[in-house]
Amino acid sequence: MKALRRWVFRILLGGFVVTALVMALGVFVAPWTTPYMYGENRRLGSVEYDWTPMAQIAPVMARAAVAAEDANFCMHWGFDVRAIQDAIEDGGNRGASTISQQTVKNVYLWHGRNYTRKALEALLTPMLELVWSKERILEVYLNVAEFDEGVFGVGAAAPHYFGVPARDLSDVQAARLAAILPDPKGRSASKPSDFVRRRAQQILSGAATISKDGRAACFQS
Repeated sequence: MKALRRWVFRILLGGFVVTALVMALGVFVAPWTTPYMYGENRRLGSVEYDWTPMAQIAPVMARAAVAAEDANFCMHWGFDVRAIQDAIEDGGNRGASTISQQTVKNVYLWHGRNYTRKALEALLTPMLELVWSKERILEVYLNVAEFDEGVFGVGAAAPHYFGVPARDLSDVQAARLAAILPDPKGRSASKPSDFVRRRAQQILSGAATISKDGRAACFQS
């Protein structure tokens, strides 16, 4: 039993060290793919993915994504406790995952709801917050999030939907892209439903609010 415990400890320690090194590399190196992106590439035959640095993304896109997905992004350490409490009180009918959690899931883990993935996500999210800056987390999130079937990242989504590079997205276009993030296969930014239009207006208002009250300070100058 002692030998077994030693081997288990060594495996866990090795996994931790490898993960830490991979995360450290991610500070400088853009992910060339992700587990989900790889799976979709095999399923569809190809995917659209064009890594775009934050400096080449319209600033309103970053604010819109935060307003839509994680308004307190700059204020938490990976988990939004208030959002989790609200989700529990709501009976679990709404999500409470932060952008940091979604980035961990998208870059290092797999999609799907199961306890193993959620446990790993809970372990890796604080590590990501410790190793990466908030701006880097948001930059990677915007580049690996799915915006349509086989379309990953705002660098691919902007021309896919609107025929413009990410740097030239208008406020409305950015808000519509953010509005489809929870359901990229069921919503369209270029042919928005009434719901997407309403949601985009809410996101525009939220983006303006977080810019004024300082909740965008960790990723915008």
